[in-house]
Amino acid sequence: MSEYYRANIAGLERDLLRCPINDKLDIAAFILFGDVEVTVHSAEKLLEKLPEFDYIVTPEAKSIPLAYEMSRQSGKKYFVARKKAKLYMKDPVTVNVRSITTASEQTLIMDGIEGEQIRGKRVVIVDDVISTGESLKAVEELCAKFDANVVAKAAVFAEGDASERDDIVYLSKLPLIEK
Repeated sequence: MSEYYRANIAGLERDLLRCPINDKLDIAAFILFGDVEVTVHSAEKLLEKLPEFDYIVTPEAKSIPLAYEMSRQSGKKYFVARKKAKLYMKDPVTVNVRSITTASEQTLIMDGIEGEQIRGKRVVIVDDVISTGESLKAVEELCAKFDANVVAKAAVFAEGDASERDDIVYLSKLPLIEK
């Protein structure tokens, strides 16, 4: 059994390290950090699939390069749902989340000033991988607290059962790998 999974990302190939989730299951670790070619390519391909939007919102941290590049290519501003409150935040709004790649519950936070900018606007939520959908759901909850209109939820990969969802936009499927 290979220690890597060969993934196709809208025409680009990458070997992703297999990481154990438990005794019976591995996931293929997709890390955008540092892979400029995949980031630029994925942003371009996702933007081609999305409806009109005003802003991009992404959870911290692995999807930030993708949100940045989509922002750069589209000219639309992006916001990051942070994991910790920052001193500069005014009236931060929080939601809790537990994702497949994180050992404990996390909090996602949006600055109230940024939240007011998305109020009533068309928002695209962007992530690197959608698996259980918990991070996505938390960002949706944050957007709902500001009455934003989520027009699309997008990711580079839909992992496992997420690839069967009809409410997300993604470039490629990523399997859960049985041992």
